Amino acid sequence: MVVKYPNFIMYPRVILKDTLYKKSQQKRRTSPSNYKERFFVLNTQDLTYFENRPGKKATQKGCIELSHIRCVENVRSDLPIPCEYKYPFQIAHDSYYLYVFAPDNDCRLKWVKALKEATQLNSLFMKYHPDFWGEGKWRCCLQTDKQATGCSEYYPSGAKPLPPTPDPSGRYSYSEERIVVAQRNFNPKEDTDLPLHKDEEYVVIDSSEPNWWTVRDKNGKIGTVPCIYITEKVSNNVEKFEWYNKDITRTEAEELLMKENKDGGFVVRDSKHAGGYTVSIFARVTGSDGEKYPQIKHYQVRVKEEDEPTKYYLAEKYLFSSIPELIRYHQHNAAGLISRLRHCVSGNVQNSSRITALKSGKWEIHPDELILSEEVGSGQFGSVWRGFWHERQVAVKTVRKGFMSEEEFKEEAHIMMKLSHPKLVQLFGVVTQRSPLYLVFEFMENGCLTDFLRGKKGCFSPDDLLTMCMDISDGMVYLESSNFIHRDLAARNCLVSQDSVVKISDFGMTRFVLDDQYTCSHGSKFPVRWSSPEVIRFGKYSSKSDVWSFGVIMWEVYSEGRTPYDNRSNAEVVEDLNQGKRLPKPRLCPQNVHQLMEWSWKEKPEDRPSFAQLLHQLDCLE
Repeated sequence: MVVKYPNFIMYPRVILKDTLYKKSQQKRRTSPSNYKERFFVLNTQDLTYFENRPGKKATQKGCIELSHIRCVENVRSDLPIPCEYKYPFQIAHDSYYLYVFAPDNDCRLKWVKALKEATQLNSLFMKYHPDFWGEGKWRCCLQTDKQATGCSEYYPSGAKPLPPTPDPSGRYSYSEERIVVAQRNFNPKEDTDLPLHKDEEYVVIDSSEPNWWTVRDKNGKIGTVPCIYITEKVSNNVEKFEWYNKDITRTEAEELLMKENKDGGFVVRDSKHAGGYTVSIFARVTGSDGEKYPQIKHYQVRVKEEDEPTKYYLAEKYLFSSIPELIRYHQHNAAGLISRLRHCVSGNVQNSSRITALKSGKWEIHPDELILSEEVGSGQFGSVWRGFWHERQVAVKTVRKGFMSEEEFKEEAHIMMKLSHPKLVQLFGVVTQRSPLYLVFEFMENGCLTDFLRGKKGCFSPDDLLTMCMDISDGMVYLESSNFIHRDLAARNCLVSQDSVVKISDFGMTRFVLDDQYTCSHGSKFPVRWSSPEVIRFGKYSSKSDVWSFGVIMWEVYSEGRTPYDNRSNAEVVEDLNQGKRLPKPRLCPQNVHQLMEWSWKEKPEDRPSFAQLLHQLDCLE
């Protein structure tokens, strides 16, 4: 742009220029998402980018006036970056978002700083979205309106100033400080970030941001960390928890659990040893005649005092710093117990916390709001109906009486409520005011992936098949990063929307895990043809056993719906796996995709890729 004055021409001064990548702005819903190399020029009036063409003059592809820019900030995301440059920043202008990718962090910081300085006099956002917009949602706050107000404070002059290190002599004592514990390691991505070391404690300085908190480490250093990597430190005070039953005897605990008669029911009570605690668990155990019989087992909470700090455990391999942490872990993992702790029982009040939580929230749907039209499927759990809820077409899932307890059914709802991603089947709500209970999901017009593949056999392009695998891996990256494992990942448990988007469904076997491992209770069934060697031999599940199952799904996709090992019995499949044999390459499968399958089927879990690595590799094949 040239500014003309009566007696002279003043050209805008160039501030910065560089070769970067840009993502398509997707101004229309149908616009493709792609990444292009562009030559960017920032001057005192605008930001322009060009396409370099060998032997020809560069072509201008876009121009943004600086006065229209409202926000410039780094993008913080755990998504794999599908282009060569891996350091994204965002430029919000007018009603659009331009995502630009730098080759390294120094280059990114240089551009963000220059753009902030050039636009510091603009009327800017007070909030911004720190993660990408994609698949119809903001990944940071899950808002579905692209123009929705941001969820993090924006500081045009640069990074948010950190609060001063608290004075130890100040009025707040250490006991009043809010302590968190790192659940995993974190390597800083920005200058203001603080590294996290698994199991170390940190003091919370500022938790006002929804995604990134400011904390202080043991050396007094202060910085920001992703709050999904930390968890509140739990004290050893058990009295405030509803599972603690003070002053009840072993006999009273047994009577209470038998009266409740719920599989996985448990109480924590005072032990006969002074200062000790016992966990009493009710479970139905399969007898030699195949029938299930009630049984109650009592586990003393043991203390390993030679460790520093003191550790508590029920099963010796699983040690915890406090009793509440121990209970929380075993609520999700049996890990040597007769059952995981499914349902806490109180002798003082009726334990209905989960039901109350469901009923009191926005997830509860009144039965009169639902209209069921026709049954569209059934399985061992119950049936699925097509229906309508406020004129929206929905799928309604019921539970067959006697197949699972109401608590287990509600647990599936409880799990689904925590999960929200474009590649997971969305739960709209639950009906708990009548029996049987209902789960109300978005309706997936093309049914399960297995039937979809078989019904349209011969009609899929190579891109179609690759996109199906990418859809599933995208959803699994989200589950993996959220510390969830699926445990029953297969094409039959993926559903296909009207526009052929594949989404992961059936989370009835999902478990939330703190250490990325779940050991199933004795006698649990599993799908052999989709199961990894460690699941078959030891019943040990992890995100890496999900990766194995995903390799089998890729085989199903490229076989257009064939059953894995369709000419072998389950016993023969196990024998083949023990001998190191794997599924053969499907006819439609490219060699590089088959290599990803083989990578997923490595014997040792630690040798398999993560879902983030798989999605990145699939992105590179697109």
